[in-house]
Amino acid sequence: MNETVFRSDTVPAAERFDYWQERLGQTHAPMHLSSEHAHDYRAVQRILDLGAVSVWPATYHPLVFRRTAKQIRQSDPEVFHLSLVLNGCATAAWKKRNTQYRPYDLHCNDSSVPYEIHTHGEMIRSIGLEIPKALLPLPRGAADRVVGARLPGRTGMGLLLAQFLTRLADDTSSYLPSDGPRLGTVVTDLVAVLFAHTLETADDLPPETHQRILLLRIQDFIRQNLHDAQLTPAGIAAAHHISVRYLHRLFCGEGTTVAARIRRLRLEAAHHDLTDPALRSTPIHAIAHRWGYSRASEFSRAFRAAYGIAPKDYRQRHLG
Repeated sequence: MNETVFRSDTVPAAERFDYWQERLGQTHAPMHLSSEHAHDYRAVQRILDLGAVSVWPATYHPLVFRRTAKQIRQSDPEVFHLSLVLNGCATAAWKKRNTQYRPYDLHCNDSSVPYEIHTHGEMIRSIGLEIPKALLPLPRGAADRVVGARLPGRTGMGLLLAQFLTRLADDTSSYLPSDGPRLGTVVTDLVAVLFAHTLETADDLPPETHQRILLLRIQDFIRQNLHDAQLTPAGIAAAHHISVRYLHRLFCGEGTTVAARIRRLRLEAAHHDLTDPALRSTPIHAIAHRWGYSRASEFSRAFRAAYGIAPKDYRQRHLG
């Protein structure tokens, strides 16, 4: 995946705050910044390229962000910017709405609406997400009503979006540059459903968006239940109130089967555990059981078929 990193400490201390204000103005939109730490401002921002969508994991000294009507007239990229607060808190004002945000809250601002956001804490950690308004499949003007609302990131659709963003920000090494636009489509769908859920207009979303979100829910359900040896297509379908036939159709579009997805994730998890020094003394059969294999012989055959080596030999090779 294409990724760019910006750090304030690449310039002299006296220039860092001005550098950071210029940096945010280029990646988002022009705004006024102020901070008690302007004399030696510390900040790091990564920009993950997802095609038309971009994701910005960032750690920075507390800031006050102000975007004025004059700045909007000068430059308006017509985007929504969502921010997932991970560490610290924020207070914000949009028009007549004032809202407070705590860790794992999501908030949304609009590049076309003046705002003022105050962040508080020792160091703020957040993941920003910017998406063109034109990409959201919602009735015209409906998404505007989400601006300024506090969107919980620990429950419901907010949790699904927060989990996706944090996992993406944690590790991008397995993604190719060509995966960026595909991930951008997934993020767009998650934001659309979160907005629709908040506005209670879910019926207005196109069927393909509902399908993609359902598939994401199912994939997350599978990851959370890999330990269950009884994890089967029938059980997964029942948990999501769909038929087994429809479940298989969803995965057909992914170029895999439900069983193959479960098998791959289990083997990847066991593969990782076998090279973890902290688990050196854990018997291989216990690792197999942890990831849903009730019989060690079944695990050994599956592992050898996938990696061309027995689990015992693989562990010995990596841990000695």
